Amino acid sequence: MLLTALALLVVLQTQPASPPAGTGVVIREADTMVRQVPPHNGEGMSTAYRISDGVPNRAMEFRKRVLHPGAAIGLHPIAHDEVYYVVSGEGEVTSDGVTTPMRAGDAAYLFDGNVVGIRQTGEVDLVLIISYPLAQRKN
Repeated sequence: MLLTALALLVVLQTQPASPPAGTGVVIREADTMVRQVPPHNGEGMSTAYRISDGVPNRAMEFRKRVLHPGAAIGLHPIAHDEVYYVVSGEGEVTSDGVTTPMRAGDAAYLFDGNVVGIRQTGEVDLVLIISYPLAQRKN
């Protein structure tokens, strides 16, 4: 046991120090909620949770969006890889003219340069998590 602890100590001491990442923050979803027409010339109504917007020095976006019945995020080109993850409900995602149904547990991995959009199609709200990297850190 002592030998294992000493070996671990030697390994830890010889590894280069990582730059400080900053202090993590907890964001309360309710504090970020905004009802709005979906982006990119979208249709209908949605509730946006712009979760990462208040995080200083962030390198990614992390959002939740609820597309209410009949709502859609309009087709738009993306300049980064992006993921739409379906938490609940049903919809269809379009990427470069190909439309695919989605339901809870599905994830659409979309690529830099794709033209994408998503539409709510079921009886209940389509709840999405959307995440993508930023070209540069935002304050």
